[in-house]
Amino acid sequence: MRDFRSYREVDFRPDPGVNVLVGDNGAGKTNILEAIGYLSTLRSFRRAPDTALVRDGAAEGIVRGGFTRPTGEVKVEVEVPATGRRRILLNGKRPARHSLVAAEVPLVAFLPDDLDLVKRGPALRREYLDDLVGRLAPAAGADLAEYEKAVRQRNALLRQEGRNADRMTIDAWDERIATLGSRILSHRLSLLDGLTPAIEHAYRTVGGDSVVAWRYRSSWAGEEATGASRDPAAHAALLLEVLASRRDRDMDQRTTSAGPHRDDVVFLIDGRDSRIQASQGEQRSIALSLRLASYSALESFHGEAPMLLLDDVFSELDARRSAGVMELLPRGQVFVTTAREDEVPVSGRTWRVAEGGIK
Repeated sequence: MRDFRSYREVDFRPDPGVNVLVGDNGAGKTNILEAIGYLSTLRSFRRAPDTALVRDGAAEGIVRGGFTRPTGEVKVEVEVPATGRRRILLNGKRPARHSLVAAEVPLVAFLPDDLDLVKRGPALRREYLDDLVGRLAPAAGADLAEYEKAVRQRNALLRQEGRNADRMTIDAWDERIATLGSRILSHRLSLLDGLTPAIEHAYRTVGGDSVVAWRYRSSWAGEEATGASRDPAAHAALLLEVLASRRDRDMDQRTTSAGPHRDDVVFLIDGRDSRIQASQGEQRSIALSLRLASYSALESFHGEAPMLLLDDVFSELDARRSAGVMELLPRGQVFVTTAREDEVPVSGRTWRVAEGGIK
Protein backbone atom coordinates (compact mmCIF):
# COMPACT_ATOMS: atom_id res chain seq x y z
CA MET A 1 0.00 0.00 0.00
CA ARG A 2 1.13 3.54 -0.70
CA ASP A 3 -0.82 6.58 0.47
CA PHE A 4 -3.83 4.36 1.11
CA ARG A 5 -6.06 5.46 4.02
CA SER A 6 -3.79 6.12 7.00
CA TYR A 7 -0.70 4.44 5.53
CA ARG A 8 2.14 6.28 3.80
CA GLU A 9 3.76 3.02 2.68
CA VAL A 10 3.43 -0.59 3.86
CA ASP A 11 4.73 -3.85 2.44
CA PHE A 12 2.71 -6.63 4.08
CA ARG A 13 3.63 -10.26 3.36
CA PRO A 14 1.09 -12.33 5.31
CA ASP A 15 1.17 -15.95 6.32
CA PRO A 16 -0.75 -18.33 4.00
CA GLY A 17 -2.77 -19.48 7.03
CA VAL A 18 -4.23 -17.41 9.86
CA ASN A 19 -3.09 -13.82 10.38
CA VAL A 20 -4.21 -12.02 13.55
CA LEU A 21 -3.84 -8.23 13.39
CA VAL A 22 -3.73 -6.78 16.90
CA GLY A 23 -3.85 -3.10 17.73
CA ASP A 24 -5.69 -0.35 19.56
CA ASN A 25 -8.89 1.09 18.15
CA GLY A 26 -7.96 3.54 15.41
CA ALA A 27 -4.54 1.98 14.82
CA GLY A 28 -5.37 1.12 11.20
CA LYS A 29 -6.22 -2.60 11.37
CA THR A 30 -9.40 -2.27 9.33
CA ASN A 31 -7.57 -0.18 6.72
CA ILE A 32 -5.37 -3.19 5.95
CA LEU A 33 -8.38 -5.47 5.53
CA GLU A 34 -10.04 -2.81 3.41
CA ALA A 35 -7.03 -2.75 1.08
CA ILE A 36 -7.09 -6.55 0.72
CA GLY A 37 -10.83 -6.51 0.09
CA TYR A 38 -10.48 -3.70 -2.45
CA LEU A 39 -8.19 -5.88 -4.57
CA SER A 40 -11.06 -8.34 -4.97
CA THR A 41 -14.24 -6.26 -5.05
CA LEU A 42 -12.78 -2.95 -6.32
CA ARG A 43 -14.80 -1.09 -3.73
CA SER A 44 -14.60 -0.26 -0.05
CA PHE A 45 -16.45 -2.69 2.21
CA ARG A 46 -17.15 0.38 4.37
CA ARG A 47 -19.06 1.82 1.37
CA ALA A 48 -16.67 4.76 1.33
CA PRO A 49 -16.12 6.71 -1.90
CA ASP A 50 -12.80 6.07 -3.62
CA THR A 51 -11.55 9.56 -2.80
CA ALA A 52 -11.77 8.70 0.92
CA LEU A 53 -9.20 5.94 0.38
CA VAL A 54 -6.44 8.40 -0.56
CA ARG A 55 -4.28 9.52 2.37
CA ASP A 56 -4.79 13.17 3.28
CA GLY A 57 -2.49 15.38 1.22
CA ALA A 58 -1.53 12.66 -1.28
CA ALA A 59 -2.19 12.86 -5.02
CA GLU A 60 -3.21 9.20 -5.27
CA GLY A 61 -3.50 6.00 -3.28
CA ILE A 62 -2.04 2.76 -4.60
CA VAL A 63 -2.67 -0.80 -3.51
CA ARG A 64 -1.05 -3.85 -5.12
CA GLY A 65 -1.47 -7.50 -4.30
CA GLY A 66 -0.09 -10.83 -5.41
CA PHE A 67 -2.19 -13.99 -4.99
CA THR A 68 -1.38 -17.66 -5.43
CA ARG A 69 -4.15 -19.55 -7.20
CA PRO A 70 -4.36 -23.14 -8.49
CA THR A 71 -4.10 -21.67 -11.99
CA GLY A 72 -0.95 -19.66 -11.16
CA GLU A 73 0.07 -16.29 -9.78
CA VAL A 74 -2.37 -13.39 -10.00
CA LYS A 75 -1.44 -9.73 -9.60
CA VAL A 76 -3.91 -6.89 -9.06
CA GLU A 77 -2.97 -3.22 -8.96
CA VAL A 78 -5.26 -0.25 -8.40
CA GLU A 79 -4.30 3.41 -8.48
CA VAL A 80 -6.93 5.71 -7.00
CA PRO A 81 -6.33 9.42 -7.72
CA ALA A 82 -7.60 12.15 -5.43
CA THR A 83 -9.44 13.46 -8.50
CA GLY A 84 -10.14 11.68 -11.75
CA ARG A 85 -10.57 8.06 -12.79
CA ARG A 86 -8.82 5.13 -11.16
CA ARG A 87 -6.52 2.72 -13.00
CA ILE A 88 -7.01 -1.04 -12.60
CA LEU A 89 -4.58 -3.71 -13.81
CA LEU A 90 -5.06 -7.47 -13.68
CA ASN A 91 -1.82 -9.29 -14.43
CA GLY A 92 -0.49 -6.10 -16.00
CA LYS A 93 -3.48 -5.49 -18.28
CA ARG A 94 -6.72 -3.57 -17.98
CA PRO A 95 -9.53 -6.09 -17.36
CA ALA A 96 -12.41 -6.04 -19.83
CA ARG A 97 -14.84 -6.24 -16.89
CA HIS A 98 -14.42 -5.60 -13.18
CA SER A 99 -16.06 -8.95 -12.47
CA LEU A 100 -12.95 -10.65 -13.86
CA VAL A 101 -10.97 -9.33 -10.89
CA ALA A 102 -13.45 -10.72 -8.37
CA ALA A 103 -13.35 -14.07 -10.18
CA GLU A 104 -9.57 -14.20 -9.79
CA VAL A 105 -9.54 -13.15 -6.12
CA PRO A 106 -12.32 -15.00 -4.22
CA LEU A 107 -12.93 -13.35 -0.87
CA VAL A 108 -15.56 -13.10 1.86
CA ALA A 109 -15.59 -10.40 4.54
CA PHE A 110 -17.35 -10.63 7.93
CA LEU A 111 -17.90 -7.15 9.34
CA PRO A 112 -19.32 -5.75 12.58
CA ASP A 113 -22.15 -4.06 10.67
CA ASP A 114 -23.26 -7.27 8.95
CA LEU A 115 -26.23 -7.10 11.31
CA ASP A 116 -27.51 -4.37 8.98
CA LEU A 117 -28.11 -7.07 6.36
CA VAL A 118 -31.06 -8.14 8.47
CA LYS A 119 -32.07 -4.99 10.34
CA ARG A 120 -31.88 -2.26 7.72
CA GLY A 121 -33.71 -1.62 4.47
CA PRO A 122 -33.78 -3.79 1.35
CA ALA A 123 -30.85 -2.14 -0.49
CA LEU A 124 -28.25 -4.08 1.51
CA ARG A 125 -30.01 -7.39 0.93
CA ARG A 126 -30.26 -6.71 -2.81
CA GLU A 127 -26.56 -5.84 -2.79
CA TYR A 128 -25.73 -9.10 -1.00
CA LEU A 129 -27.63 -11.15 -3.60
CA ASP A 130 -26.36 -9.30 -6.65
CA ASP A 131 -22.74 -9.25 -5.51
CA LEU A 132 -22.74 -13.01 -4.96
CA VAL A 133 -24.63 -13.69 -8.20
CA GLY A 134 -22.01 -11.69 -10.09
CA ARG A 135 -19.17 -13.63 -8.49
CA LEU A 136 -20.71 -17.00 -9.27
CA ALA A 137 -22.01 -16.15 -12.76
CA PRO A 138 -20.23 -13.29 -14.60
CA ALA A 139 -22.96 -13.23 -17.28
CA ALA A 140 -25.48 -12.45 -14.54
CA GLY A 141 -23.28 -9.59 -13.40
CA ALA A 142 -23.36 -8.21 -16.94
CA ASP A 143 -27.17 -8.43 -16.94
CA LEU A 144 -27.30 -6.44 -13.71
CA ALA A 145 -24.96 -3.74 -15.05
CA GLU A 146 -27.11 -3.36 -18.18
CA TYR A 147 -30.30 -3.30 -16.13
CA GLU A 148 -28.99 -0.57 -13.83
CA LYS A 149 -27.92 1.46 -16.87
CA ALA A 150 -31.41 1.16 -18.38
CA VAL A 151 -33.08 2.27 -15.14
CA ARG A 152 -30.71 5.25 -14.88
CA GLN A 153 -31.55 6.29 -18.44
CA ARG A 154 -35.30 6.00 -17.87
CA ASN A 155 -35.04 7.93 -14.61
CA ALA A 156 -32.95 10.65 -16.26
CA LEU A 157 -35.61 11.08 -18.92
CA LEU A 158 -38.37 11.23 -16.30
CA ARG A 159 -36.46 13.77 -14.20
CA GLN A 160 -35.83 16.03 -17.18
CA GLU A 161 -39.20 15.81 -18.90
CA GLY A 162 -41.81 14.54 -16.44
CA ARG A 163 -45.21 14.40 -18.18
CA ASN A 164 -43.60 15.76 -21.36
CA ALA A 165 -41.31 12.74 -21.77
CA ASP A 166 -41.46 11.12 -25.18
CA ARG A 167 -43.59 8.01 -24.80
CA MET A 168 -41.91 6.09 -27.60
CA THR A 169 -38.56 6.57 -25.88
CA ILE A 170 -40.04 5.38 -22.60
CA ASP A 171 -41.52 2.38 -24.44
CA ALA A 172 -38.02 1.43 -25.57
CA TRP A 173 -36.60 1.68 -22.05
CA ASP A 174 -39.56 -0.26 -20.65
CA GLU A 175 -38.87 -3.14 -23.05
CA ARG A 176 -35.22 -3.18 -22.03
CA ILE A 177 -35.98 -3.00 -18.31
CA ALA A 178 -38.61 -5.75 -18.56
CA THR A 179 -36.30 -8.15 -20.41
CA LEU A 180 -33.32 -7.59 -18.13
CA GLY A 181 -35.45 -7.36 -14.99
CA SER A 182 -36.90 -10.81 -15.54
CA ARG A 183 -33.35 -12.18 -15.84
CA ILE A 184 -32.27 -10.47 -12.61
CA LEU A 185 -35.23 -12.01 -10.82
CA SER A 186 -34.33 -15.47 -12.14
CA HIS A 187 -30.69 -15.06 -11.08
CA ARG A 188 -31.69 -14.01 -7.57
CA LEU A 189 -34.24 -16.80 -7.07
CA SER A 190 -31.83 -19.45 -8.35
CA LEU A 191 -29.15 -18.18 -5.98
CA LEU A 192 -31.51 -18.23 -3.00
CA ASP A 193 -32.59 -21.78 -3.86
CA GLY A 194 -28.96 -22.87 -4.02
CA LEU A 195 -28.00 -21.09 -0.78
CA THR A 196 -30.91 -22.41 1.28
CA PRO A 197 -29.27 -25.66 2.52
CA ALA A 198 -26.07 -23.80 3.49
CA ILE A 199 -28.03 -21.03 5.27
CA GLU A 200 -30.08 -23.61 7.19
CA HIS A 201 -26.98 -25.60 8.18
CA ALA A 202 -25.06 -22.50 9.24
CA TYR A 203 -27.97 -21.21 11.30
CA ARG A 204 -28.31 -24.50 13.16
CA THR A 205 -24.59 -24.42 13.91
CA VAL A 206 -24.34 -20.82 15.13
CA GLY A 207 -27.89 -20.02 16.18
CA GLY A 208 -30.01 -22.89 17.40
CA ASP A 209 -32.90 -25.11 16.40
CA SER A 210 -35.24 -22.58 14.76
CA VAL A 211 -36.33 -23.00 11.15
CA VAL A 212 -34.87 -20.39 8.80
CA ALA A 213 -36.54 -19.59 5.48
CA TRP A 214 -36.75 -16.73 2.98
CA ARG A 215 -39.49 -14.98 1.06
CA TYR A 216 -38.86 -12.85 -2.01
CA ARG A 217 -40.99 -9.71 -2.12
CA SER A 218 -41.24 -8.36 -5.62
CA SER A 219 -42.37 -4.82 -6.41
CA TRP A 220 -44.09 -6.15 -9.54
CA ALA A 221 -44.34 -9.97 -9.70
CA GLY A 222 -45.78 -10.68 -6.25
CA GLU A 223 -44.65 -13.43 -3.88
CA GLU A 224 -46.86 -16.05 -5.50
CA ALA A 225 -45.53 -15.31 -8.98
CA THR A 226 -41.91 -15.57 -7.83
CA GLY A 227 -42.52 -18.91 -6.17
CA ALA A 228 -44.32 -21.69 -8.05
CA SER A 229 -44.11 -20.17 -11.52
CA ARG A 230 -40.70 -18.88 -12.57
CA ASP A 231 -41.06 -18.35 -16.28
CA PRO A 232 -38.73 -15.48 -17.33
CA ALA A 233 -40.86 -14.68 -20.38
CA ALA A 234 -43.98 -14.42 -18.22
CA HIS A 235 -42.17 -12.24 -15.71
CA ALA A 236 -40.89 -9.97 -18.49
CA ALA A 237 -44.42 -9.56 -19.84
CA LEU A 238 -45.73 -8.84 -16.36
CA LEU A 239 -43.05 -6.23 -15.61
CA LEU A 240 -43.75 -4.54 -18.95
CA GLU A 241 -47.44 -4.43 -18.04
CA VAL A 242 -46.75 -3.00 -14.58
CA LEU A 243 -44.41 -0.33 -15.97
CA ALA A 244 -47.14 0.72 -18.41
CA SER A 245 -49.79 0.86 -15.70
CA ARG A 246 -47.56 3.02 -13.48
CA ARG A 247 -46.25 5.30 -16.21
CA ASP A 248 -48.29 8.36 -15.29
CA ARG A 249 -47.33 8.00 -11.64
CA ASP A 250 -43.67 7.50 -12.59
CA MET A 251 -43.84 10.66 -14.70
CA ASP A 252 -45.21 12.62 -11.78
CA GLN A 253 -42.72 11.17 -9.29
CA ARG A 254 -39.93 11.20 -11.90
CA THR A 255 -38.62 7.77 -11.00
CA THR A 256 -39.11 4.11 -11.93
CA SER A 257 -41.26 2.49 -9.27
CA ALA A 258 -41.19 -1.18 -10.33
CA GLY A 259 -38.45 -3.66 -11.06
CA PRO A 260 -35.77 -5.68 -9.26
CA HIS A 261 -34.18 -2.45 -7.98
CA ARG A 262 -37.27 -2.06 -5.74
CA ASP A 263 -37.50 -5.70 -4.56
CA ASP A 264 -36.61 -7.23 -1.19
CA VAL A 265 -35.91 -10.63 0.32
CA VAL A 266 -37.19 -11.30 3.83
CA PHE A 267 -35.57 -13.89 6.07
CA LEU A 268 -37.89 -15.72 8.42
CA ILE A 269 -37.26 -17.47 11.76
CA ASP A 270 -40.02 -19.96 12.53
CA GLY A 271 -42.21 -17.96 10.15
CA ARG A 272 -41.44 -14.60 11.79
CA ASP A 273 -40.00 -11.66 9.88
CA SER A 274 -36.46 -11.49 11.28
CA ARG A 275 -36.16 -7.76 10.64
CA ILE A 276 -38.92 -6.82 13.08
CA GLN A 277 -39.80 -9.95 15.06
CA ALA A 278 -36.45 -11.51 15.99
CA SER A 279 -34.07 -10.89 18.84
CA GLN A 280 -30.71 -9.29 18.12
CA GLY A 281 -29.05 -12.65 18.76
CA GLU A 282 -31.28 -14.30 16.16
CA GLN A 283 -30.65 -11.46 13.72
CA ARG A 284 -26.89 -11.76 14.18
CA SER A 285 -27.10 -15.52 13.62
CA ILE A 286 -28.92 -14.98 10.32
CA ALA A 287 -26.36 -12.40 9.21
CA LEU A 288 -23.54 -14.82 10.06
CA SER A 289 -25.36 -17.60 8.22
CA LEU A 290 -25.62 -15.48 5.07
CA ARG A 291 -21.87 -14.82 5.06
CA LEU A 292 -21.09 -18.46 5.81
CA ALA A 293 -23.36 -19.53 2.95
CA SER A 294 -21.48 -17.13 0.65
CA TYR A 295 -18.21 -18.67 1.77
CA SER A 296 -19.51 -22.17 1.06
CA ALA A 297 -20.85 -21.18 -2.38
CA LEU A 298 -17.60 -19.52 -3.43
CA GLU A 299 -15.54 -22.44 -2.16
CA SER A 300 -17.62 -24.89 -4.21
CA PHE A 301 -17.46 -22.68 -7.29
CA HIS A 302 -13.69 -22.08 -7.21
CA GLY A 303 -12.65 -25.42 -5.77
CA GLU A 304 -10.64 -23.67 -3.05
CA ALA A 305 -11.31 -21.76 0.15
CA PRO A 306 -11.75 -18.01 -0.43
CA MET A 307 -9.70 -15.54 1.53
CA LEU A 308 -11.54 -14.63 4.69
CA LEU A 309 -11.57 -11.22 6.37
CA LEU A 310 -12.90 -11.07 9.94
CA ASP A 311 -12.98 -7.45 11.08
CA ASP A 312 -13.40 -7.31 14.86
CA VAL A 313 -16.15 -9.90 14.58
CA PHE A 314 -15.49 -11.99 17.67
CA SER A 315 -15.93 -9.09 20.09
CA GLU A 316 -19.60 -9.03 19.00
CA LEU A 317 -20.19 -12.79 19.44
CA ASP A 318 -20.75 -14.99 22.44
CA ALA A 319 -18.64 -18.13 22.87
CA ARG A 320 -21.20 -20.41 21.21
CA ARG A 321 -21.50 -18.35 18.04
CA SER A 322 -17.73 -17.85 17.83
CA ALA A 323 -17.22 -21.60 18.04
CA GLY A 324 -19.92 -22.17 15.41
CA VAL A 325 -18.28 -19.76 12.97
CA MET A 326 -14.89 -21.43 13.32
CA GLU A 327 -16.41 -24.92 13.02
CA LEU A 328 -17.87 -24.08 9.63
CA LEU A 329 -14.78 -22.45 8.14
CA PRO A 330 -12.06 -24.56 6.53
CA ARG A 331 -8.53 -23.40 7.16
CA GLY A 332 -7.76 -21.23 4.17
CA GLN A 333 -6.05 -17.86 4.41
CA VAL A 334 -7.67 -15.82 7.16
CA PHE A 335 -7.18 -12.25 8.36
CA VAL A 336 -8.57 -11.35 11.80
CA THR A 337 -8.49 -7.94 13.46
CA THR A 338 -8.86 -7.49 17.18
CA ALA A 339 -8.01 -5.09 19.97
CA ARG A 340 -7.80 -8.05 22.38
CA GLU A 341 -5.96 -11.13 21.27
CA ASP A 342 -7.67 -13.30 23.89
CA GLU A 343 -11.03 -12.77 22.12
CA VAL A 344 -9.90 -14.61 18.98
CA PRO A 345 -10.76 -18.35 19.09
CA VAL A 346 -8.08 -19.33 16.54
CA SER A 347 -4.30 -19.12 16.61
CA GLY A 348 -1.96 -18.00 13.86
CA ARG A 349 0.77 -15.51 13.08
CA THR A 350 0.28 -12.34 15.11
CA TRP A 351 0.92 -8.91 13.63
CA ARG A 352 1.11 -5.72 15.69
CA VAL A 353 -0.47 -2.69 14.05
CA ALA A 354 0.56 0.74 15.32
CA GLU A 355 1.88 4.11 14.19
CA GLY A 356 1.18 3.62 10.51
CA GLY A 357 2.92 0.26 10.25
CA ILE A 358 2.57 -3.47 10.79
CA LYS A 359 5.14 -5.93 12.10
